[in-house]
Amino acid sequence: MKFKPLLTYVASMTLGVALSTQAFAKDTIALVVSTLNNPFFVTLKEGAQKQADELGYNLLVLDSQNNPAKELANVEDLIVKGTQLILINPTDSDAVGNAVVAANKANIPVITLDRASNKGEVVSHIASDNVAGGKMAGDFIVQKLGQDAKVIQLEGITGTSAARERGEGFKQSMKAHDVTLLASQPADFDRAKGMNVMQNLLTSHPTVQAVFAQNDEMALGAMRAIQTDGLSNVLIVGFDGTDDGIKAVKRGRMTATVAQQPALIGAIGVATADKVLTGQTVEREIPVELKLITQE
Repeated sequence: MKFKPLLTYVASMTLGVALSTQAFAKDTIALVVSTLNNPFFVTLKEGAQKQADELGYNLLVLDSQNNPAKELANVEDLIVKGTQLILINPTDSDAVGNAVVAANKANIPVITLDRASNKGEVVSHIASDNVAGGKMAGDFIVQKLGQDAKVIQLEGITGTSAARERGEGFKQSMKAHDVTLLASQPADFDRAKGMNVMQNLLTSHPTVQAVFAQNDEMALGAMRAIQTDGLSNVLIVGFDGTDDGIKAVKRGRMTATVAQQPALIGAIGVATADKVLTGQTVEREIPVELKLITQE
């Protein structure tokens, strides 16, 4: 049966086991993470764990290792085990749809974190305003360098809502200020790939003045490539506000990062799960505040 919005879902539970606060208050909830090989998602998991501990839930965390097939297998395993709610941070906004639909058919509520699902029904989506963040990064670069800035963008994983939305916001800023991008290429939110892609781009675009990387990992990779090439005046703007990214900004190696609050995203995810499981109404979209961090 197709998953329905929250109030319909709660009503439908009378066909099976009755929903009650006592039945769910101290139960296990699941968190399926795209990858724990990225500091941002480790922090998200830690925020979720802290909130779960405070609310008295057991939190089962599964790592999809950036593999949509493993992500689907993780969700299918949770369905078989009878998990009552799934928090999922998708590997890919398109690919995760199969997992969400599978949970829908099993009448298991799904909450997405940071990245949305393009298919299936979710109770709530909790994320930063990625479009606003991308625009914030672009406006900052123009403020520092003017409309004639020579800019490169490093994109995240193609197909993820975060990459698409951050890119859209950045594009809006570039268009508004009539700035022409030298290049824009994917580096999959990965530090090593960020460095390799940036090294190649520096060969073809040695006059670059600024780089916007759609996450801090790629920004740190780009920073390494730029340092290796002996360049010292290239602005580097990342996104996420990870510990490593903020440290690089404080040391003057990165210029800025658009800081998300991954621990808060995880915590809000668990708090929202608690509301769902105790029959409360929740918002379909829950935004988490962003801020620009610079050395100043």
